[in-house]
Amino acid sequence: MTSPAFLADRTSRPTLPVRRRIAAYFTGGVGAVPELAGLLARRSRTVHELSVDIRDGVRESGLVCTVLLPADEVEALLTDLRALPGVVSAELA
Repeated sequence: MTSPAFLADRTSRPTLPVRRRIAAYFTGGVGAVPELAGLLARRSRTVHELSVDIRDGVRESGLVCTVLLPADEVEALLTDLRALPGVVSAELA
């Protein structure tokens, strides 16, 4: 049987960073990319991949990236992305 002290020890340790795919959909075209990329660079430990899909005549553009983050920081990053002007949605991909 596992002791309660051991369980408390396990839950208090910081979670290890893991690669996570994030997708964000935004309006504003190329002009919105620096703000999105800047936030990713500030909030995540490492951005491993970043691709942006902007097409003429399409209302929303897409950004997909892989970032290195602990599980307990993912929701905060998504919330910060959603708070940017022009961001329609941000989610785990």
